[in-house]
Amino acid sequence: MKGRAVALGAGTVLNALATGTGSAFALDAETTATVELDDSGDVSGSVAGAPDADTRLVERCVELTVDRFGSGERGGHVRTDSEVPMAAGLKSSSAAANATVLATLSALGVDVAADADVAADADAGNGVTRLDACRLGVEAARDAGVTVTGAFDDASASMLGGVTFTDNTRDDLLSRAERDWDVLVWTPPERAYSADADVSRCERVAPMARLVADLVSEDRYAEAMTVNGLAFSAALGFPTDPAVEAMPHAAGVSLSGTGPSVVAVGAREDLETVAAMWDERDGTTRLTTTRTDGARVL
Repeated sequence: MKGRAVALGAGTVLNALATGTGSAFALDAETTATVELDDSGDVSGSVAGAPDADTRLVERCVELTVDRFGSGERGGHVRTDSEVPMAAGLKSSSAAANATVLATLSALGVDVAADADVAADADAGNGVTRLDACRLGVEAARDAGVTVTGAFDDASASMLGGVTFTDNTRDDLLSRAERDWDVLVWTPPERAYSADADVSRCERVAPMARLVADLVSEDRYAEAMTVNGLAFSAALGFPTDPAVEAMPHAAGVSLSGTGPSVVAVGAREDLETVAAMWDERDGTTRLTTTRTDGARVL
């Protein structure tokens, strides 16, 4: 019983740590999960190129999915291979969880409806939708302790593609939109783990987060990113210099997640100007695009 699936990394529009409301957009960076089920009674995991990586999240994804949709299987192995750097604010955990849940469903022979919006999710009846699968991965993330909010905003963008706006306190998808953006990503050498974020400091910028949510509600995503980035860079102790450098050129720029990566969106030629500045910093700079298709079974 074997299944394979891919899910996407994502960038931040609104960090959910302050108010529980978040927004994210899918990036053209994939994580692939391969799941093989057996009757061993144990679930193990591995990450390509990272033999010491923590695999509790993907193992828990397999366990929950088999418990919910299986018929007696109680063991197996999951292996992930990712273009999304870990602990960089680019939603590597959400991508791994989504890909693992979809791959496990495939191994179990469970079909997943390719829902893309709120209405499709509400009308799915008793079928398994991609949002159902997404929520299962979020549950696993909470169980594994790799997230503070459950990261439904990040997970929904990774699973559905496009820009999603969510209430993470209820795992509700409030809206989804499609945007074809060029994206510039700068990732410094250091790493930051979401579970270690200072939630109390983030809660102090709740007024700014509510302003960002208002901008998102008006589909002003790029402006929302910039306000979010300044507020949460200050709250989490990251420099605002990269964002300030990008502002004259990019449509929007933000700290992604709990850092340390910074993401900017706009016209490609303008982002190339920003890339020339960011290339002078330590770390890696990558020009990519948004994705609107989301996760899928292979």
